[in-house]
Amino acid sequence: MEASTFIEALESELGVGAYFGVPDSLLRSFTDEVVERYGFGSQHVVAADEGGAAALAAGHYLATGESSVVYLQNSGIGNAVNPICSLLNEKVYAIPVLFVVGWRGEPGVHDEPQHIFQGACSVELLESVGLSVDIISSDTDAESFGQILQAISARFEEGKSAALLVRKGALTRDSKHSFTHDGPMSRERAVEVASNELPDGCAIVSTTGKLSRELFEIRERRGQSHESDFLTVGSMGHSSMIGLGIALAQPERKVAVFDGDGACLMHSGALDVLANRAPANLVHVLFNNEAHESVGGMPTASGTVDWPAVAHAFGYKSACTVRTEEELAKAIRSSCEEGAGPAFVQVEIDASSRADLGRPTTSAYDNGKAFQEFLTR
Repeated sequence: MEASTFIEALESELGVGAYFGVPDSLLRSFTDEVVERYGFGSQHVVAADEGGAAALAAGHYLATGESSVVYLQNSGIGNAVNPICSLLNEKVYAIPVLFVVGWRGEPGVHDEPQHIFQGACSVELLESVGLSVDIISSDTDAESFGQILQAISARFEEGKSAALLVRKGALTRDSKHSFTHDGPMSRERAVEVASNELPDGCAIVSTTGKLSRELFEIRERRGQSHESDFLTVGSMGHSSMIGLGIALAQPERKVAVFDGDGACLMHSGALDVLANRAPANLVHVLFNNEAHESVGGMPTASGTVDWPAVAHAFGYKSACTVRTEEELAKAIRSSCEEGAGPAFVQVEIDASSRADLGRPTTSAYDNGKAFQEFLTR
């Protein structure tokens, strides 16, 4: 189905007035069409997390009486559960919202390890929080889609919400939007420089997405072991807390968190917790391209954030922004000096990655076990 046809049907049949969400590569055609129509304004907001997107939809409904679409990858369902149950539900405020969900890890469809369980339980999980679930595939025709929307419209009249679980390739669009952000170096090069300056024995916790894939390939090129790297393939936004858990348990070991701006925004309260516990052995490196680059490049709200000021305000011992390889190398070395942490280093990078970027050739389970053995030797 053409994404334009899909959106036009939502608006004509359900009275949808706005779109809020967190981008997903499976929904790229859909979100590109939303950007084409509405840009980034009052009718389309890229939220920090999926729960925030649901709350935006609630606010829009209260102000206009119009239902909204919340778009997300199925891995973000957990972030949205609280507002779905305690805000939108018909037994609370009865605010009808349509959730358009990319179905990563659909049973029988090859996907990455972090999506396997989530994909298998997505239908049941959505239904368990009171949503009706209809599946949109490349075989969904106009008649059947119309019937689905009629049923959803009836739910909306009762203050109930619904979900459309979208299979890979179900929505199409002739062209893709190109999102760009200029920076002095690529993320891959910045990761290479930063990792090269860390002391022996340092543990790295790297965030979800292409950053972890790049770190894996850097180790491969160098002929190095991957045992000191924990590649957080899922759990977007939680790498800093994984790193904090390690730093508190092993205060004698240096720990580096390699984070992304989209991930850091998603659970930014973690900055306060980390600074409050004040691990002297931790350096938090934020690779900032102001984009959800791993899922298509849609911009984050990071462009208006003064990250070093935020880190200082929360209580990090030091915080800075670097733009060149020399500045980055110097900042990593000083952040790893005895008692220097918690330190925060923002690296300004461009929003690009290699087209031939590979994926880790070891399983998430094996990576975790090797990392645990490295920490406990």
